[in-house]
Amino acid sequence: MAAQSPVDVWKNFCRQLELAGTDVLNWETSPMEQAEGLRYLSRLLRISLEMNLENADPAFPYFYQASHETAKIGADNPDNIYLNATISGKHSYRVYGNRGSAPVFSFGSKANRYAIDGTMASTGELDVRDMHVEADGSFEVIVSKDKREGNWLPLAEDSSMLLVRQTFLDRTSEEPAKVKIETLDGPAKPPLAETQNVAAALTRSSDFVQGTAKLFIDWAEIFKRNNLNTLDTVDQTMFFRAGGDAMIFYLHGYWDIPSGKGLKIKTSIPNCEGWNFQLNNIWMESLDYRYHDIHINNATAKLDDGGGVTIIVSDRNPGFGNWIDTAGHTRGTMLLRWTGAEEHPVPICEVIDL
Repeated sequence: MAAQSPVDVWKNFCRQLELAGTDVLNWETSPMEQAEGLRYLSRLLRISLEMNLENADPAFPYFYQASHETAKIGADNPDNIYLNATISGKHSYRVYGNRGSAPVFSFGSKANRYAIDGTMASTGELDVRDMHVEADGSFEVIVSKDKREGNWLPLAEDSSMLLVRQTFLDRTSEEPAKVKIETLDGPAKPPLAETQNVAAALTRSSDFVQGTAKLFIDWAEIFKRNNLNTLDTVDQTMFFRAGGDAMIFYLHGYWDIPSGKGLKIKTSIPNCEGWNFQLNNIWMESLDYRYHDIHINNATAKLDDGGGVTIIVSDRNPGFGNWIDTAGHTRGTMLLRWTGAEEHPVPICEVIDL
């Protein structure tokens, strides 16, 4: 088969990208949600190019952020810093740095199949509590298929992503980890760019946009149908298949609140490492936490007299409970996480007059 010309590669990519946006652009939404949908597609593309083009060589991995303030996937956690690196079960790696001060710090190896079947299977997990960390915070982890002494993160044959999660109580005062990665058995220098390799990376990028957009549209539809103004997704299977953290119990829901009303969420708090609640738009992007109070956690919440917590989701401050600002939205998805909890209470939710 004759090699594609750069012109053909670019034209094919543009056609693939047009098709990749079909699910988002054809979903019945309001004008504001349509605008957010266009922005969402551009964000997914930006993430996908970082993942599949710029940082795609498992022999030369580099940490990038797949979710942050202006690029968001699948109810991204406002309390988290996510670091991703492309890896392979064919290699072994050394991850090293300084753990910082985040209360929750963990590593996971994943078989990323978002573009194929919407899954991200866990192939290994390692928590900082199970690691040896030096007194100055420095650490080293070996990532490989074969078990190693010391801090070890398992790989499988089809492992393709390394995910580092840091969860903060107050990101303004806590120190993020410094994390680097290197291949222990790779070549000395990366190969030069080739048109066929770039073409394949662009195809993977458009596939990722389409697969990820469809996955979380499907989730939002499920929550709208089954969990309207409730947080009661007790079955965790779907979330773990998509790469959810094994330490976390996820309670998703769909909120839809008329003007002048609020959603009251009341729950007890189990013994746990931490918890948080957040509000998302219909695309399952967290609302803009840079400028709006759209989430709380165990450090910022004001507790009830009995030790539980009351959350009020509304477009204006109700004057009681913990106010979560809808930031100009009237509907979307929402998520409550219990991290490291032995019990998982299901909140009582009701729409109330303000």
